[in-house]
Amino acid sequence: MFFKNKLVKLGIALALGLIVMLLPRPEGTKFEIIGDPDKKILAQTGDDFTTDDNNGQKTKGYFVRALNPGQPQATAQWLKQQAADLELSEVKVAYVDGLSPTAKRFLAMLAFLLFLFIFEPIPLEITAVCIGVLLIVTGVTDVKGAWAPYMHPVVVFIMCCLVYAIALEKAGLTQRLGQAIARKAGDSVTRFTFMLAVGLGWASGIFHDAAAAAIGIATMLPLMRAAGIKPHTRTAKFMMLSVAFAASSGGMITLVGGGRNMVAAAFLKEFTGLELTFFDWIKYAAPAGIICVPLAVCVLYLVYRPDTSIKLPRFDEKMGPWTPLEKKTTVILLLAFGMWLTKGLHGLDYSIPGIVAIAVLVVSGVLEWEDIHKHLEWGTVLFIFGGGISLGLGMDNSGAARYFANLFFPLFKGSGWLIMFIGVAVFGALVTNAMANVAAAALILPIVIPLAQLEGVDPRVLALCLGMATSFAMLLVIGCPPNAIAYSYRQFKSSDLTKAGLVATPVLLTALIVICALWWNVLGLV
Repeated sequence: MFFKNKLVKLGIALALGLIVMLLPRPEGTKFEIIGDPDKKILAQTGDDFTTDDNNGQKTKGYFVRALNPGQPQATAQWLKQQAADLELSEVKVAYVDGLSPTAKRFLAMLAFLLFLFIFEPIPLEITAVCIGVLLIVTGVTDVKGAWAPYMHPVVVFIMCCLVYAIALEKAGLTQRLGQAIARKAGDSVTRFTFMLAVGLGWASGIFHDAAAAAIGIATMLPLMRAAGIKPHTRTAKFMMLSVAFAASSGGMITLVGGGRNMVAAAFLKEFTGLELTFFDWIKYAAPAGIICVPLAVCVLYLVYRPDTSIKLPRFDEKMGPWTPLEKKTTVILLLAFGMWLTKGLHGLDYSIPGIVAIAVLVVSGVLEWEDIHKHLEWGTVLFIFGGGISLGLGMDNSGAARYFANLFFPLFKGSGWLIMFIGVAVFGALVTNAMANVAAAALILPIVIPLAQLEGVDPRVLALCLGMATSFAMLLVIGCPPNAIAYSYRQFKSSDLTKAGLVATPVLLTALIVICALWWNVLGLV
């Protein structure tokens, strides 16, 4: 009863933030100096610093290491002072193995926010808006950097997916899909959920995990209402989270299943010249994705056992022929999906054909603005997921993510490909819950690919690993689009998702590691 009090929860969250803020901050001994091509600062501080190897990391400057750690002359502040004395106003000093004051403030803010996201003493939409405020107040970023992500192209893309789901429901297509599955599944909630979630999970590899989640939930909700399934019950949690987790897991199957995959392939080519084609990705990743999708649903069944006494309505009669509205909606959305699949050819961001398709849906009479205004969860799209992107960019800008990556990955030097694979997978799965999985891939790959090359490990292994492991953003609502979309229908609490994710994440990561180790050995990749 005491913990249920909202003020108590807020007090605990604030206390956690203060504790993190008061913890000692490691200064580190290695720094990156940018904007000093003549190395004037190094010449000025030759008694205190020496050049250091970049270990394959790309840099616009150079690395230095302190010769006398612990001394005032061995700090980033000292280097900044030397730059000021030399009138090098454009010079930047970045921490490599230490934690900057900005990163320290960010971590204190993150501890505070994570508690709010899990236990919801205030609505998540308000918490998400507070992200932008706190990033500015703590000096992590400026006003533009804090608020621009709330209208990031990914946010617009998610909005498009939700509007498509509204269009499908209005046209009767989700009802048609739901009844078709229900006729195969009978009145069993478990069979219906398994067939819908697994089917759309596998399909998410083709038309993106966000779209799969939106379509799946729009199909499921009318049947849930018809069966009298109440929000926040075990059955509702099982059904809604199954769609979200299956869609996220299925996104690893192809190169276009999620932006994280394309980022991983792009960084691999940039750093090594090696290319993972569309069919290469399917060859290496599809077996793990195909298995992880039903496995995710099975885990959720064990965590939230649905009430077997609840029966879905039966649909023995066949639905009539397709209506003109259904045909029109299908054609418009197939064209939009086609544009998404061919992004590599035309180069347009997913949000562009997404918005165009919405305009066509309205102009053609499939939707009216009132339909969108009434049914779209604006708070979830703009605030929760936009705030998640802002938080992830703040983690990157503050240097906090880089600090943990540089602290974590050197532990696996000389351990072989499998241990390195496990380390990258675990780190990627954890980090992607606090930042968009695309951002997580973009942050980690530049660090691990040079490490793989130094260790004689095929860099394709880690690129594939990171693209696939970041599919398991299952701990927080802000972790990935399917989570945010599922949460927007208010059938479960944020803590319910975290509870399920704490079980699902290690199970799915273990499955990923085992399957890839066996399958890639057969293919000769490892």
